[in-house]
Parts: sequence; structure tokens; C-alpha cells
Amino acid sequence: MKHIIILGDGMADWPVESLGGKTLLQYAYTPYMDMLAEKGRTGMLKTVPDGFHPGSEVANSSILGYDQSEVYEGRGPLEAASIGVELGPDDMAIRCNIICIEGDNIKNHSCGRLETEEGDVLIKFLQERLAKDAELCAKYGDVVHFYTGVQYRHLLVINGGSKYLKCTPPHDIPLKPWRPALVKPDLDAEKQAIEAGERKTKLSATQTAELINYMIEKSQQLLATHPLNLNRVAEGRDPANSIWPWAGGYRPHMKTLPETFPQIKKGAVITAVDLIRGIGRYAGLRCIDVDGATGLYDTNYEGKAAAAVEALKTDDFVYLHVEASDEAGHDGDLKLKLMTIENLDKRIIGPVYEEVSKWDEKVAIAVLPDHPTPVALRTHTNQPIPFLIYAPGLESDSVKTFDETACQNGAYGLLEKDGFIRAFMDVM
Repeated sequence: MKHIIILGDGMADWPVESLGGKTLLQYAYTPYMDMLAEKGRTGMLKTVPDGFHPGSEVANSSILGYDQSEVYEGRGPLEAASIGVELGPDDMAIRCNIICIEGDNIKNHSCGRLETEEGDVLIKFLQERLAKDAELCAKYGDVVHFYTGVQYRHLLVINGGSKYLKCTPPHDIPLKPWRPALVKPDLDAEKQAIEAGERKTKLSATQTAELINYMIEKSQQLLATHPLNLNRVAEGRDPANSIWPWAGGYRPHMKTLPETFPQIKKGAVITAVDLIRGIGRYAGLRCIDVDGATGLYDTNYEGKAAAAVEALKTDDFVYLHVEASDEAGHDGDLKLKLMTIENLDKRIIGPVYEEVSKWDEKVAIAVLPDHPTPVALRTHTNQPIPFLIYAPGLESDSVKTFDETACQNGAYGLLEKDGFIRAFMDVM
């Protein structure tokens, strides 16, 4: 039997008063999700272990069965793997958003809409002007390198940098002051690491935090008058006027999925997000690029569905990730998030199910979000999420719909750690 996971990032939510007290999954028209839930088995999954921030890097790698206490190194190294940046033993990789600052506040975490081509121009400019800044190099050395990622999501590598930092994800503080959220050293974590005999870094946590904060403020000076931003402002668009590094770490040590599950001889990941592509690479999955996949509401749903079906013809396992609902949640856009959920159902889950149900070889399908991104909060939360597992011949439970309430009564109950992926891969 082949296996496909279809993940709607941030799809789970809270009850919304204007929707009659229903969650978005309860309110949205999702006939395929509901049908698969009724024909399959359901449950709830704790994707964010205690003590970890509810980031997509934690939630998605947890879904694949990885123990965060063993593998967690932040988003940076995962995105480095995604874009082909080979980290050296002394490199600290950290996610580098390009964001919009308005006055003293973070207006948004993504500049409203920044195309990859625009981001590439700004990252190359920052590599030339900021990474080679005379004051920076005189104090810390030639240790900084910027790499282009996708849209507003980019990469910063600091040779000899410390990962023991307290960083605030920019999507956690929309419309809030940015200065109180500047990077701080995590001195307790650094002390514990030194006492445990872990690696010593060229720069201390305090020096690394000072370096990053210097670059944040200097980037605002440099980007304010960049021609690209002057054009964006003239066109009525948000300027991409500050970097915001967060979630750093070193190269993780992860067993591949084929090493854990021998039935996976070949697998693939389909996503528009570098972070997920990086998880996939470390997990031993090949990455499939889809033209028009954006990570937003206008992503190429049909192209992703077609790519997943094609991959299942040759591969044993496919991880199909769709970012759109998460971005709508961060924007606080209720109508848009409802549309992304219905699009996932109609334009991905439906076509995949309809196609594979014709095959002689059976295909198991799992559908789930990675974490909630409530539109009322505009950031991630760590509540357990609903999941469904369907396969021809799998005995169903009593659940009839796919949502945060109904799945609490599912046959799988509440799973955590590697409970979900093992249950899914046990479907034969």
C-alpha cells in the first residue's frame, strides 16, 4: 500500500462568533474531508511537545515522527538544506524574514506580498552592503552570509554564531513594537550547553545577539532608500524595509524515513515552502517543484494534486503540503482562510482521491493541519489538531465530519510523538 499525507498548514482554528460559534473547518464546505473522515478513522494529534514553540518546523517534523528533543535545531538549518546551502561544522543558520516596519511597529511579517525576484534583489544588496559592512567586519570578522530563499523567507548564516538566542517570530507580533522584540542571548541555555560539553562557538550568545540586532537596525537604514522600496511605496505597496532573523540552529542529525520505515523505498515532498522542503531533504524525500506554487491563496492547487498523483505512481510515500490557510490566518482574514480550506478540499483532496481510488494498488490518505493559526490571534497555537486516516478496507469509527470537535471522538484518541506516523504507516 502507498501512503500520502495532505497537510493544510494552519488550517485548524477556534470557534468564531460570526460563524455561529463554529470553527472554520466546521463551517467550510468540505465534502471530501468529511467523506474520508466518515469512511476512515480519526483522532487528535499533539504536534507541539511541551516546552517547544508552536512553529511549523516543530509541528511538521513531529508529524513525521521526529523527537524534537533529539533533532530540533530551528528553521534556519532546514531552510539551508532546502536551498542547497551546505552548513559547515561552525555555521549557525537562521531564518531571515524581510518584513515591513511602520514607525515603531511591525506592520506585517511578509511585506504584504514580496515576490521572490524582489527578495533576491534585496538579499544580494544586503550581502554586498550589510554582510561586508566595515563596522560589522571590524568587530566580528567576515562571518555573515545572506542567501536568497522564497518570497519574504530567506536565510542568514553566521560562521561561529551561537544558537542560544531568544528570538521572536515576526508573525507573532503584528502591529506591535519591534524594539522590545530584538534578539536576546539565552544565557541559561548557553551555560547548560557549556557544562554539558557541547560545542564551543567563536561568538558567544551575547555577541551573536548584538551582531543580529546591529544588522536589523542597519538594514532599516539601507533598505529605506533602495529603489525597489521607493517603487513599492509609489505603487501603494508595503516597503520591504527590515530584516528579521529568528529560529537559528546548527545542522540537525535526522534519520531518514526509509531508515525508520522499510516500506518507504522512495518518497517525495511537494511544497512551496523552503522550511518543509528542508525537512523533506533531511527525511530522505525527493523534492518536487510545481510551477505556480506560491505558498499563498493563489497557489497552483491543481498542479500540486497532479504532481502528487504522478509521484504516487513511482513512490511509496508523498508529503503534500499547502501553506495557504496559514498565511490567511496570519493576515487575520476569515473569508480568505475559509476559501483556502475549501480550495484544499475541492482542488487537491478531491482530485487525488478520485484518481487513486481507480487504481489496483491501494493508497492510504491522511489529512490534517500541522497546528492551529486562529484568525482572531493571527499566530500559531499549540493545541492538538484533528487528523483522519483513510484506506480501502480500513474499519471506520463513528465520526462523520472532519473538524476539531468531531475528531475528539475518533478511534485513535489523542496521539503524540511518533504515534500518528506509526499508525498511518501501519495501514497496510
